[in-house]
Amino acid sequence: MTDYSTTPVVVSLEELQSGAKDSLLPSAFGPDSLGVIIVTGLPKDFVSLRQKVLLSASDLAALPADKLAAMEHEPSFWCQGWSRGREKLANGVPDFNKGSFYANCAFHKDPQLEAPPKEETVGYEDMHMYTAPNIWPQEEDLPQFQTNLKALCNLIIDVAEHVARACDRYVAGHAKIDGYTAGYLEDVVRTSTTTKARLLHYFPMQQQQEQADTPDDAWCGTHKDHSCLTGLTSAMFLDGKTVLPKSPDPEAGLYIHNRHGKVVQVKIPADALAFQTGSALEAATHGEFKAVPHFVKGANVAGVSRNTLAVFCQPSMHRQLGSEGSFAEYSTRILEGNH
Repeated sequence: MTDYSTTPVVVSLEELQSGAKDSLLPSAFGPDSLGVIIVTGLPKDFVSLRQKVLLSASDLAALPADKLAAMEHEPSFWCQGWSRGREKLANGVPDFNKGSFYANCAFHKDPQLEAPPKEETVGYEDMHMYTAPNIWPQEEDLPQFQTNLKALCNLIIDVAEHVARACDRYVAGHAKIDGYTAGYLEDVVRTSTTTKARLLHYFPMQQQQEQADTPDDAWCGTHKDHSCLTGLTSAMFLDGKTVLPKSPDPEAGLYIHNRHGKVVQVKIPADALAFQTGSALEAATHGEFKAVPHFVKGANVAGVSRNTLAVFCQPSMHRQLGSEGSFAEYSTRILEGNH
Protein backbone atom coordinates (compact mmCIF):
# COMPACT_ATOMS: atom_id res chain seq x y z
CA MET A 1 0.00 0.00 0.00
CA THR A 2 1.35 3.42 -0.96
CA ASP A 3 2.35 5.67 1.92
CA TYR A 4 1.11 9.08 0.77
CA SER A 5 2.82 10.80 3.69
CA THR A 6 6.08 10.13 1.82
CA THR A 7 4.89 9.71 -1.79
CA PRO A 8 2.88 12.30 -3.75
CA VAL A 9 -0.42 11.39 -5.36
CA VAL A 10 -0.15 11.15 -9.16
CA VAL A 11 -3.20 11.62 -11.41
CA SER A 12 -3.68 12.35 -15.08
CA LEU A 13 -5.34 15.55 -16.20
CA GLU A 14 -8.18 13.48 -17.63
CA GLU A 15 -8.71 11.74 -14.27
CA LEU A 16 -8.64 15.10 -12.53
CA GLN A 17 -11.27 16.47 -14.90
CA SER A 18 -13.56 13.44 -14.64
CA GLY A 19 -13.22 12.92 -10.90
CA ALA A 20 -12.16 9.31 -11.50
CA LYS A 21 -9.47 9.51 -8.81
CA ASP A 22 -11.38 11.59 -6.27
CA SER A 23 -10.87 8.78 -3.76
CA LEU A 24 -7.21 9.86 -3.66
CA LEU A 25 -7.98 13.48 -2.74
CA PRO A 26 -7.68 12.87 1.03
CA SER A 27 -4.29 11.26 0.34
CA ALA A 28 -3.23 14.34 -1.63
CA PHE A 29 -4.52 17.05 0.68
CA GLY A 30 -5.61 15.45 3.96
CA PRO A 31 -3.98 15.54 7.40
CA ASP A 32 -1.46 12.77 6.63
CA SER A 33 -0.62 13.91 3.10
CA LEU A 34 2.34 15.68 1.58
CA GLY A 35 0.03 18.44 0.37
CA VAL A 36 1.25 17.85 -3.17
CA ILE A 37 -0.35 16.36 -6.27
CA ILE A 38 1.44 15.55 -9.54
CA VAL A 39 -0.56 15.89 -12.75
CA THR A 40 0.41 13.96 -15.88
CA GLY A 41 -1.14 13.76 -19.36
CA LEU A 42 -0.80 17.50 -19.97
CA PRO A 43 -1.60 19.33 -23.24
CA LYS A 44 0.79 18.36 -26.02
CA ASP A 45 2.53 21.75 -26.20
CA PHE A 46 3.59 21.65 -22.54
CA VAL A 47 6.91 19.86 -23.09
CA SER A 48 8.12 22.25 -25.79
CA LEU A 49 6.98 25.34 -23.87
CA ARG A 50 8.74 24.15 -20.73
CA GLN A 51 11.94 23.59 -22.71
CA LYS A 52 11.84 27.05 -24.28
CA VAL A 53 10.98 28.92 -21.10
CA LEU A 54 13.45 27.17 -18.81
CA LEU A 55 16.27 27.59 -21.32
CA SER A 56 15.45 31.29 -21.53
CA ALA A 57 15.99 31.65 -17.77
CA SER A 58 19.72 31.18 -18.34
CA ASP A 59 19.73 33.68 -21.20
CA LEU A 60 17.91 36.19 -19.02
CA ALA A 61 20.37 35.80 -16.14
CA ALA A 62 23.26 36.32 -18.57
CA LEU A 63 22.04 39.71 -19.81
CA PRO A 64 24.33 42.69 -19.12
CA ALA A 65 24.04 44.15 -15.63
CA ASP A 66 22.50 47.40 -16.88
CA LYS A 67 19.71 45.56 -18.68
CA LEU A 68 18.95 43.48 -15.59
CA ALA A 69 19.02 46.57 -13.39
CA ALA A 70 16.47 48.22 -15.70
CA MET A 71 14.05 45.39 -14.85
CA GLU A 72 14.39 45.74 -11.07
CA HIS A 73 11.48 47.23 -9.13
CA GLU A 74 12.17 48.16 -5.51
CA PRO A 75 8.63 49.45 -4.66
CA SER A 76 7.29 45.91 -5.19
CA PHE A 77 9.88 44.45 -2.78
CA TRP A 78 11.62 43.28 -5.97
CA CYS A 79 8.65 41.01 -6.72
CA GLN A 80 8.17 42.38 -10.22
CA GLY A 81 10.72 41.98 -12.99
CA TRP A 82 14.27 40.90 -12.11
CA SER A 83 15.56 40.20 -8.60
CA ARG A 84 18.83 38.85 -7.22
CA GLY A 85 20.29 39.24 -3.74
CA ARG A 86 17.21 41.07 -2.42
CA GLU A 87 15.59 38.17 -0.60
CA LYS A 88 17.04 36.82 2.64
CA LEU A 89 17.70 33.21 3.51
CA ALA A 90 16.67 31.77 6.87
CA ASN A 91 19.99 32.86 8.40
CA GLY A 92 19.40 36.47 7.32
CA VAL A 93 22.03 36.42 4.59
CA PRO A 94 21.04 37.98 1.23
CA ASP A 95 20.30 35.27 -1.32
CA PHE A 96 22.62 35.54 -4.30
CA ASN A 97 22.26 31.83 -5.11
CA LYS A 98 19.41 32.48 -7.48
CA GLY A 99 18.00 35.09 -9.82
CA SER A 100 14.26 35.49 -10.27
CA PHE A 101 12.01 36.99 -12.91
CA TYR A 102 8.51 37.82 -11.67
CA ALA A 103 5.47 38.41 -13.84
CA ASN A 104 1.87 39.19 -12.92
CA CYS A 105 -0.48 36.71 -14.62
CA ALA A 106 -3.54 38.96 -14.93
CA PHE A 107 -3.20 38.21 -18.66
CA HIS A 108 -4.76 34.83 -17.92
CA LYS A 109 -8.04 36.58 -17.13
CA ASP A 110 -7.67 39.16 -19.91
CA PRO A 111 -4.85 39.02 -22.51
CA GLN A 112 -4.68 42.83 -22.46
CA LEU A 113 -3.80 43.01 -18.75
CA GLU A 114 -0.26 43.29 -17.39
CA ALA A 115 -1.49 44.09 -13.86
CA PRO A 116 -4.86 44.20 -12.09
CA PRO A 117 -7.38 46.53 -13.77
CA LYS A 118 -7.55 49.98 -12.24
CA GLU A 119 -10.88 49.39 -10.51
CA GLU A 120 -9.33 46.52 -8.51
CA THR A 121 -6.47 48.68 -7.24
CA VAL A 122 -8.64 51.30 -5.51
CA GLY A 123 -7.54 51.36 -1.88
CA TYR A 124 -4.49 49.26 -2.69
CA GLU A 125 -2.45 51.79 -4.65
CA ASP A 126 0.58 51.26 -2.41
CA MET A 127 0.54 47.47 -2.90
CA HIS A 128 3.11 47.72 -5.67
CA MET A 129 3.99 44.04 -5.58
CA TYR A 130 0.56 43.46 -7.14
CA THR A 131 -0.37 46.73 -8.81
CA ALA A 132 2.85 47.37 -10.76
CA PRO A 133 2.67 46.38 -14.45
CA ASN A 134 4.98 43.71 -15.81
CA ILE A 135 8.53 44.67 -16.77
CA TRP A 136 9.57 42.55 -19.74
CA PRO A 137 13.02 42.30 -21.31
CA GLN A 138 13.39 43.89 -24.72
CA GLU A 139 12.25 41.62 -27.54
CA GLU A 140 15.56 42.03 -29.36
CA ASP A 141 17.42 40.84 -26.24
CA LEU A 142 15.27 37.76 -25.65
CA PRO A 143 13.08 36.98 -28.67
CA GLN A 144 9.77 35.27 -27.80
CA PHE A 145 10.54 35.36 -24.06
CA GLN A 146 7.30 37.15 -23.19
CA THR A 147 5.20 35.10 -25.63
CA ASN A 148 6.49 31.75 -24.40
CA LEU A 149 6.33 32.58 -20.70
CA LYS A 150 2.75 33.82 -20.99
CA ALA A 151 1.73 30.70 -22.92
CA LEU A 152 3.26 28.38 -20.32
CA CYS A 153 1.76 30.31 -17.40
CA ASN A 154 -1.68 30.19 -19.01
CA LEU A 155 -1.37 26.42 -19.43
CA ILE A 156 -0.30 25.95 -15.81
CA ILE A 157 -3.16 28.10 -14.49
CA ASP A 158 -5.64 26.20 -16.67
CA VAL A 159 -4.48 22.95 -15.04
CA ALA A 160 -4.53 24.63 -11.61
CA GLU A 161 -8.24 25.33 -12.10
CA HIS A 162 -8.86 21.59 -12.32
CA VAL A 163 -6.74 20.98 -9.21
CA ALA A 164 -8.69 23.72 -7.42
CA ARG A 165 -11.99 22.14 -8.43
CA ALA A 166 -10.75 18.86 -6.95
CA CYS A 167 -9.78 20.64 -3.72
CA ASP A 168 -13.28 22.12 -3.56
CA ARG A 169 -14.73 18.63 -4.01
CA TYR A 170 -12.52 17.42 -1.16
CA VAL A 171 -13.83 20.17 1.12
CA ALA A 172 -17.43 19.41 0.18
CA GLY A 173 -17.01 15.67 0.71
CA HIS A 174 -14.59 15.40 3.62
CA ALA A 175 -13.79 18.63 5.42
CA LYS A 176 -17.08 20.53 5.82
CA ILE A 177 -15.35 23.81 6.69
CA ASP A 178 -17.56 26.45 8.30
CA GLY A 179 -17.76 29.56 6.13
CA TYR A 180 -16.08 27.97 3.12
CA THR A 181 -18.04 28.96 0.02
CA ALA A 182 -18.66 26.17 -2.46
CA GLY A 183 -16.26 26.50 -5.39
CA TYR A 184 -14.09 29.04 -3.53
CA LEU A 185 -10.68 27.84 -4.66
CA GLU A 186 -11.63 27.32 -8.30
CA ASP A 187 -13.06 30.84 -8.37
CA VAL A 188 -9.86 32.25 -6.82
CA VAL A 189 -7.68 30.59 -9.45
CA ARG A 190 -9.92 31.44 -12.39
CA THR A 191 -10.61 35.09 -11.58
CA SER A 192 -7.42 36.25 -9.86
CA THR A 193 -5.52 39.22 -11.23
CA THR A 194 -2.64 38.81 -8.77
CA THR A 195 -1.42 35.31 -9.62
CA LYS A 196 2.35 35.58 -9.91
CA ALA A 197 4.87 33.63 -12.00
CA ARG A 198 8.46 33.26 -10.84
CA LEU A 199 11.04 32.03 -13.33
CA LEU A 200 14.11 30.94 -11.39
CA HIS A 201 17.75 30.53 -12.33
CA TYR A 202 19.93 28.95 -9.66
CA PHE A 203 23.49 29.96 -10.43
CA PRO A 204 26.15 27.24 -10.60
CA MET A 205 28.58 26.76 -7.76
CA GLN A 206 32.15 27.59 -8.65
CA GLN A 207 33.43 24.40 -7.06
CA GLN A 208 32.03 21.34 -5.37
CA GLN A 209 31.61 21.86 -1.64
CA GLU A 210 32.01 19.53 1.28
CA GLN A 211 28.58 18.36 2.43
CA ALA A 212 29.22 19.60 5.95
CA ASP A 213 29.78 23.09 4.56
CA THR A 214 26.54 23.16 2.58
CA PRO A 215 23.21 23.32 4.46
CA ASP A 216 20.47 21.22 2.89
CA ASP A 217 18.49 24.34 2.04
CA ALA A 218 21.45 26.44 0.88
CA TRP A 219 19.89 27.29 -2.49
CA CYS A 220 16.42 28.11 -1.23
CA GLY A 221 15.71 28.27 2.50
CA THR A 222 12.83 26.33 4.03
CA HIS A 223 9.66 28.35 3.57
CA LYS A 224 5.94 28.21 2.84
CA ASP A 225 4.42 29.80 -0.23
CA HIS A 226 1.79 32.42 0.58
CA SER A 227 -0.31 31.39 -2.41
CA CYS A 228 -3.37 29.15 -2.38
CA LEU A 229 -1.89 26.72 -4.90
CA THR A 230 1.57 26.75 -6.43
CA GLY A 231 2.17 25.09 -9.80
CA LEU A 232 5.71 23.79 -10.33
CA THR A 233 7.55 22.50 -13.36
CA SER A 234 10.28 19.91 -13.15
CA ALA A 235 13.67 21.60 -12.93
CA MET A 236 16.10 21.75 -15.84
CA PHE A 237 19.80 21.23 -15.08
CA LEU A 238 22.44 22.72 -17.36
CA ASP A 239 26.19 22.42 -17.67
CA GLY A 240 26.93 25.69 -19.39
CA LYS A 241 24.44 25.70 -22.28
CA THR A 242 24.09 21.90 -22.40
CA VAL A 243 20.84 20.52 -20.99
CA LEU A 244 21.55 17.49 -18.83
CA PRO A 245 19.18 14.50 -19.15
CA LYS A 246 18.80 14.38 -15.37
CA SER A 247 20.20 15.98 -12.26
CA PRO A 248 23.90 15.20 -11.85
CA ASP A 249 23.30 15.00 -8.11
CA PRO A 250 20.52 12.59 -7.07
CA GLU A 251 20.05 14.51 -3.83
CA ALA A 252 19.37 17.80 -5.60
CA GLY A 253 15.83 19.08 -6.00
CA LEU A 254 12.62 19.86 -4.11
CA TYR A 255 12.19 18.71 -0.52
CA ILE A 256 9.03 18.88 1.59
CA HIS A 257 8.54 18.61 5.35
CA ASN A 258 5.55 16.29 5.60
CA ARG A 259 2.82 16.52 8.25
CA HIS A 260 4.92 14.38 10.61
CA GLY A 261 8.06 16.48 10.26
CA LYS A 262 9.89 14.08 7.98
CA VAL A 263 11.83 15.57 5.05
CA VAL A 264 10.75 13.99 1.76
CA GLN A 265 12.27 14.52 -1.69
CA VAL A 266 9.65 15.07 -4.41
CA LYS A 267 10.65 14.35 -7.99
CA ILE A 268 8.52 15.88 -10.74
CA PRO A 269 8.63 14.20 -14.17
CA ALA A 270 9.70 16.53 -16.99
CA ASP A 271 6.33 16.08 -18.74
CA ALA A 272 4.25 16.70 -15.60
CA LEU A 273 3.33 19.48 -13.17
CA ALA A 274 3.22 19.46 -9.39
CA PHE A 275 0.82 21.55 -7.31
CA GLN A 276 1.29 22.22 -3.61
CA THR A 277 -0.82 24.08 -1.08
CA GLY A 278 0.19 27.47 0.33
CA SER A 279 -0.50 29.53 3.42
CA ALA A 280 -3.29 31.65 1.88
CA LEU A 281 -5.33 28.47 1.46
CA GLU A 282 -4.48 27.45 5.02
CA ALA A 283 -5.82 30.80 6.23
CA ALA A 284 -8.95 30.64 4.06
CA THR A 285 -9.78 27.11 5.25
CA HIS A 286 -9.02 27.78 8.93
CA GLY A 287 -6.18 25.27 8.84
CA GLU A 288 -7.92 22.38 7.09
CA PHE A 289 -5.40 22.64 4.25
CA LYS A 290 -1.87 23.06 5.55
CA ALA A 291 0.78 25.11 3.76
CA VAL A 292 3.69 22.96 2.63
CA PRO A 293 7.10 23.78 4.17
CA HIS A 294 9.69 23.11 1.48
CA PHE A 295 13.17 23.95 0.28
CA VAL A 296 15.40 23.41 -2.73
CA LYS A 297 18.72 21.61 -2.49
CA GLY A 298 21.19 22.49 -5.21
CA ALA A 299 23.26 20.12 -7.30
CA ASN A 300 26.58 19.78 -5.49
CA VAL A 301 28.43 19.72 -8.79
CA ALA A 302 30.59 22.60 -9.96
CA GLY A 303 29.35 24.48 -13.01
CA VAL A 304 25.78 23.14 -13.01
CA SER A 305 22.83 25.55 -12.94
CA ARG A 306 19.17 24.80 -12.27
CA ASN A 307 16.15 26.50 -13.88
CA THR A 308 12.50 26.12 -13.00
CA LEU A 309 9.15 27.92 -13.01
CA ALA A 310 6.68 28.39 -10.18
CA VAL A 311 3.22 29.90 -10.65
CA PHE A 312 1.61 31.13 -7.43
CA CYS A 313 -2.16 31.02 -7.81
CA GLN A 314 -3.42 33.41 -5.18
CA PRO A 315 -6.47 35.53 -4.43
CA SER A 316 -7.07 38.98 -5.84
CA MET A 317 -6.11 41.75 -3.43
CA HIS A 318 -9.56 42.37 -1.97
CA ARG A 319 -10.34 38.72 -1.17
CA GLN A 320 -10.70 37.96 2.52
CA LEU A 321 -8.65 35.16 4.10
CA GLY A 322 -10.46 33.98 7.18
CA SER A 323 -9.32 36.14 10.11
CA GLU A 324 -6.17 37.36 8.30
CA GLY A 325 -7.84 40.29 6.53
CA SER A 326 -7.53 40.84 2.80
CA PHE A 327 -4.96 38.96 0.75
CA ALA A 328 -3.15 42.26 0.10
CA GLU A 329 -2.73 42.90 3.82
CA TYR A 330 -1.77 39.30 4.54
CA SER A 331 0.88 39.03 1.83
CA THR A 332 2.40 42.42 2.64
CA ARG A 333 3.15 41.25 6.18
CA ILE A 334 4.91 38.19 4.78
CA LEU A 335 6.91 40.09 2.16
CA GLU A 336 8.07 42.68 4.68
CA GLY A 337 9.49 39.86 6.76
CA ASN A 338 11.36 38.34 3.82
CA HIS A 339 13.24 41.42 2.65
